Formats: sequence, C-alpha cells, structure tokens
Amino acid sequence: QVQLVESGGGLVQAGGSLRLSCVASGSIGSIDAMAWHRQAPGKQRELVAAISSGGSTNYADSMKGRATISRDNAKNTVYLQMNSLNAEDTAVYYCKVDIRVVGVGAVWTRAYWGKGTLVTVSS
Repeated sequence: QVQLVESGGGLVQAGGSLRLSCVASGSIGSIDAMAWHRQAPGKQRELVAAISSGGSTNYADSMKGRATISRDNAKNTVYLQMNSLNAEDTAVYYCKVDIRVVGVGAVWTRAYWGKGTLVTVSS
C-alpha cells in the first residue's frame, strides 16, 4: 500500500503565499508523475500543477506565474509553492502520485491520492 500525507494548508490573506508538501510512503517502488489537484466547494476537482519523473512541469492557466511545483525524489516528496493567492484559490488541495508497476511484459502506472489539505484565502 501507498500512503500520501499532505501538509502546509491553512488560512492565508489574499496576496499571501503557502507551500504545500506531500510525502509518499509505503510500497512505493518507482514514482512516475506527481501532481496537485484542488476542489473548491460546489466545483469539480481540477489539476493545479504536475511534474513528470524527468522534471517537466505543467500548470493550470489560473496558476501560471503564481505557482511552482517541485519534487525531491530522495524524499518521495512533492511541493507546491503558491504566491499571490486570492479567494478563488480557496479549496481542498489533493496530492496525486502515479506509481510505476512492472508486470510480465508490461509497465503501467497506478494512481494514489492523498486525503487533502484545506487552503482558505481570506479577502
């Protein structure tokens, strides 16, 4: 089993910054992509940022220029630095990790999700 534990959420004023962390533990093996998603009240879960095993990143349009995703492979950890936060960023932020699974003649990934950390931005 794989466990993901997010931290770093909380209450921040508009214009402020937060750094989220997510640590993976358990039967990890090889980690492929890592990502952060978020779900605001009454809305669907959406991708915030993702980082590949090679370090390539992509961001939601709403987060470009305000967020930086990074990973520490030695610590099985992914980070999300968010700046210039506004009320629209209020949501539960979830970490997602794709674990590479090697079978007989095939390789695939299995996704694991954390339980989420709440980010509340006050205006």
